[in-house]
Amino acid sequence: MAFVVIGNYVSPYVRKVLVCMELKGLAYEIDPIAPFVGDEAFERLSPLRRIPVLLHDGRTFNDSSVICQYLEDTHPAPALYPADPADRARARWLEEYADTALADALIRRLFYQKAIRPHVFGEERDEAVIGEAIGQHIPRALDYLETQLPAEGFLFGALSIADIAIACMFRTAAFVRFSIDATRWPRSAAFVERVLALEPFRKLAQLEDATLRQPLAEQRAALAAIGAPLTADTFGTSAPRHGLPRM
Repeated sequence: MAFVVIGNYVSPYVRKVLVCMELKGLAYEIDPIAPFVGDEAFERLSPLRRIPVLLHDGRTFNDSSVICQYLEDTHPAPALYPADPADRARARWLEEYADTALADALIRRLFYQKAIRPHVFGEERDEAVIGEAIGQHIPRALDYLETQLPAEGFLFGALSIADIAIACMFRTAAFVRFSIDATRWPRSAAFVERVLALEPFRKLAQLEDATLRQPLAEQRAALAAIGAPLTADTFGTSAPRHGLPRM
């Protein structure tokens, strides 16, 4: 059975899964919904109403880290987790850091306020939250990453899940015009640029850009027009609703 991914191209967590699938050469279809428009059937698959969800071989898998590990276990080449146990543990930690602390700063505090609240829910941005993100939370995260990231290449020689997870967060933050100050965080800026230049990221960027230019209700048609591998049916609804604030 082919893989089915439920989740919007703009989400950093969906992107992480799709990059892994692209690198492993796995064919898939996608239902590119945002978590805000999932119907009751979607909620039965994802009780936290979060994306991505992976459907494969009659089974449902939730959470991007769980999904990526499943893909690695079932399709181990090319390896996206280091072979050395200590390196593998560190890769998992950096993936977790990206998915939590970095996502809190870049996605939940910045992207959500600047993009989701006004354009999906028609709500005013909370400028205080944005200010704290830019002034405190993002610099703190980048100060840490600057001590962890390599001056050249990738974290563990070959590309790993840690490289992918970190870059995914900055790609989504770029949609609200955030960029890393290369004079203050040169390693981080160069690292993210290197990873995002890889073919899977560039391929997905075309679909992401098409998504961004359309309201939620029109995104599926826009993606179909440029040949996205869409599912025949969707779990999406017409009206957005608030859920747990994680993309």
